Amino acid sequence: MQPFEIKIPQEQVDDLKRRLAATRWPDEIPGAGWDRGTPVAYMKDLAEYWRTTYDWRDAEAGLNKLPQFVTRIDGTRVHFVHVRSPEPTALPLIITHGWPGSFVEFLDVIGPLTDPAAYGGDPADAFHVVIPTIPGFGFSGPTSQPGWDIPRVARAWMELMRALGYTRYVAQGGDWGSPVSLRLGLADPDHVAGVHVNMFVTFPPQEPGAFDGLSAADQARLEFTGRFQQDGMGWQKIQSTRPQTLAYGLTDSPAGQLAWIAEKFKEWTDSVQAPEDAISRDRLLTLVSIFWLTATAGSSAQLYYESTHTDADFFRTWGGPWPLAMPAGVAVFPSDAVRPVRSWAEKILPTLTHWAEYDRGGHFAAMEEPDLYVDDIRLFTRALRR
Repeated sequence: MQPFEIKIPQEQVDDLKRRLAATRWPDEIPGAGWDRGTPVAYMKDLAEYWRTTYDWRDAEAGLNKLPQFVTRIDGTRVHFVHVRSPEPTALPLIITHGWPGSFVEFLDVIGPLTDPAAYGGDPADAFHVVIPTIPGFGFSGPTSQPGWDIPRVARAWMELMRALGYTRYVAQGGDWGSPVSLRLGLADPDHVAGVHVNMFVTFPPQEPGAFDGLSAADQARLEFTGRFQQDGMGWQKIQSTRPQTLAYGLTDSPAGQLAWIAEKFKEWTDSVQAPEDAISRDRLLTLVSIFWLTATAGSSAQLYYESTHTDADFFRTWGGPWPLAMPAGVAVFPSDAVRPVRSWAEKILPTLTHWAEYDRGGHFAAMEEPDLYVDDIRLFTRALRR
């Protein structure tokens, strides 16, 4: 394991600004808003801010305050943040991001998780925090061979925690981090004390009467899921079938990369008019800048191909069942892209001991509602501490 510092050459930053200035803008259907994708007026404003106002060097310096490392696991480079708590009894916690995400999602929760006393919390709730970057994303990789699916990522995390000397730990994640954490629990039951996810997919149980007795709220969740499958799954279909074709446009055009990610932050967050309703503009651009400056739009999309290439693969990745040997917890945020049914979750996740539903927040919970995110992890893990 080697210490790592982000050092983007200045010519790459200059090239980004040159490309943004030379963007060839498309036309659009008047009055469409966000219904057909990211609006041109919004994109022009955000791209200009990225080019003229956003300061990558300031963001880079902030990220480099975190202890970052790289190591090689299963033939590829893995980047990770590792922040140890000052509390001697802290519980190790490995957090996995999703797409389009990175360790940037967790900047506001690392402090409260590792040093709760400094943030008005109970020192007994402290964690040693490990945040690895999935191979193919950002500073991990790029992957040079096929086969990096969800189980392989989980096995890599098992090896990472072993190498760090953690013999008992909790796995947490949302988006891709949800199945990675669940798979990690299956792969390393002797060392994973609990699994907590802030996104959980529930398919109907394959038994008679599965839909009987569902509440009005659950019926609304199912209606949302139906609309989402019909209208909101385009990114998943193309990234899981033709990631290489998509990669040319996203790797060559920063405006294209920006629009591709900004749309998801608008659709999957607790926002109204624009992503900035949920998270800061600079934080969004830091996350997008990492994808752009590392040219990992294509390699990050390969995870979709490896894990959900067909409908059957999609079900195997997300649908369970999850016969875990340890307790599991689920936090539900109302504006997430996935809205689970608890009665179904209890059938496919038999060790479910914690379920919380919140009245605000969305898919990127640690960025949108860091206090709720931290409190929920603390609540779930209190019963796991020795």
